[in-house]
Formats: sequence, C-alpha cells, structure tokens
Amino acid sequence: MANPAHDTEGVARNQPGSGQPPRPATFVAQVMAELRKVVQPTRQELITYTIVVFVFVVVMIGFIFGLDQVFQRLVALVFAG
Repeated sequence: MANPAHDTEGVARNQPGSGQPPRPATFVAQVMAELRKVVQPTRQELITYTIVVFVFVVVMIGFIFGLDQVFQRLVALVFAG
C-alpha cells in the first residue's frame, strides 16, 4: 500500500498536526509535480472548446434577455394598470 504522505511523484507532504510549518521548497516541488501531469490540448481541441464556450455564452445571453423581456412586460402590466 502506498504511503499517503507522498503524492504520485514522491514529493513529501507535511502532515496536518505534525508541528512543522510547510516549506516553500516543498510547495514549489508539489506545484511542479502537478504541472507535469497537465495535458495540453491540441490546436483543434482548443478551437473546438473556444467555439463551444462562445456558443454557450450567446445562448445564455439570449435566455437571460428573453427572461428580462418577459419580466419587464409583466411588471408593466401590473404597475401600469
């Protein structure tokens, strides 16, 4: 069984309650270990993800605009009476 005090890269972690303050060198080593795990998207994936985000934002803008129009008309009916 793996030692839970170490991550997959073998960088030691300070245990809570161990009485030792975390060291900056340990933090930097852990950050570098996590950055090595990052998978960069390909150019095509990046373009696809960007288009998906823009389409989602436009749809949400339309949805909120529609709700705003409905509520505006309801308020006008109630208070313009």
